[in-house]
Amino acid sequence: MRLEERTRIAQELHDTLLQTVQSASLHLGAAVLRVAQDSPVKNQLDRILEIMGQGIAEGRSAIQGLRSPGSQTSDLVGALTRIQDELKAQPDIDFCVTVTGRQKQLAREIQHEIYRIGREALVNAFCHSGAKRIELELAYSDRELCVRICDNGCGIDPQMLEKGRDEHWGLAGMRERATRIGGVLKILSSPAVGTEVQLSIPTSIASGRAL
Repeated sequence: MRLEERTRIAQELHDTLLQTVQSASLHLGAAVLRVAQDSPVKNQLDRILEIMGQGIAEGRSAIQGLRSPGSQTSDLVGALTRIQDELKAQPDIDFCVTVTGRQKQLAREIQHEIYRIGREALVNAFCHSGAKRIELELAYSDRELCVRICDNGCGIDPQMLEKGRDEHWGLAGMRERATRIGGVLKILSSPAVGTEVQLSIPTSIASGRAL
């Protein structure tokens, strides 16, 4: 997608969806201030505000990525590692990052898609899984690049994992991005062990040699 088209989409997202959510968050925040501390709905309203704040942060990040493709992913490991801070996720979550093998220069567009897949998986883990431990692993080899994200959270409903949820495109988008760059995406999940996302891409494709 050309930068001009990305910029136009970013502007539309900012002026419609993001502005609407920000306005709603401000109004809700003002209303919550008038709710008594001992009200039975106070904690629920505070949690809604927290979720809206996370959504706003994710939206800003997505818009920045559209405006400057590749700028966020010049350091793939660093960009993915910073997501915990960007989301203002609970600090008591144990976030472990591991890199094995020799890091290789990746084609810019391939790296951008890897980042978006990894980001979606991490957002799901931090914001929706209830996990206390999240692991991010990038393994470089002569044959392939493997990205693995796993958590010990509540897992994903099997039907949702297979078919997705109406009007929610996160899982479908991850699969589409992986297919677009010649990668293989696997998502394993169960309530007993949590969720594991595995992305593997041949090194020849990741480096751009096969493009």
